[in-house]
Amino acid sequence: MTNINDLFQSALDDGTLSNESLQALTVYDLGAQIQAGLGIRVDDVMSSEVMLVTIMPDDSGSIQYAGNAQAVRGGHNSVIDALTSSQQQDNILIYNRYLNGTILYPYCPITRAIRMDTKNYYPNKGTPLYEQTVVLLGTVLAKAQEFSDNGVPVRTVTLIITDGDDCSSTRHSAKDVAAIAHDMLRMENHIIAAMGIDDGSTNFRQVFKEMGIRDEWILTPANSDAEIRKAFQVFSQSAMRASQSAANFNSLGGFGG
Repeated sequence: MTNINDLFQSALDDGTLSNESLQALTVYDLGAQIQAGLGIRVDDVMSSEVMLVTIMPDDSGSIQYAGNAQAVRGGHNSVIDALTSSQQQDNILIYNRYLNGTILYPYCPITRAIRMDTKNYYPNKGTPLYEQTVVLLGTVLAKAQEFSDNGVPVRTVTLIITDGDDCSSTRHSAKDVAAIAHDMLRMENHIIAAMGIDDGSTNFRQVFKEMGIRDEWILTPANSDAEIRKAFQVFSQSAMRASQSAANFNSLGGFGG
């Protein structure tokens, strides 16, 4: 079993992580939660380079209440379909962790990803946005570090989805998320994107900015099936372009760039 603290120490040693980020990731015992998402062993991946695609769908009750559950299911499934049809599919590992901590599947080849349906996704919980984003980004970092430590070039694309501001985090703040996000973005092999589904009151650009997410990687679809699915499609297209080559990845200027 991979030792999470060793991976984070390795990231600190090679300049990927700052002390502030390390503290946010280790001040509470997140190791087991991060471990649960790591999935496939590095030794079982034959690719000479890897792209990690990570998705955190909101499973708060307001998604169901607003009638958006099916749009989120369909949007996630369309990302799988798009990446499965990619010529780079053998290099892509994907991970889905719901906003309240349920793991639909840990990192696995795109062809083994589980589709979201009415049985495995029924949003009825809260919105621990900051806490769970710390766990999510910690998992992305740990998995990327595993590959780096084994000499495998790795790029990551992450999507956080919510239809409201944080309302139930007790251990972490937006500042903790931002510390980790800034470290990751400084390395230039990570993209962190966020989708804020309009709830009529939340300023998602402000919320995500405070979490360290760059404005060009923020999607703010209206509260409708068509708009939500379109936003997922925009993310899919960016992930597809990012998977094609390191040069492509580095030239992506955001959604639409």
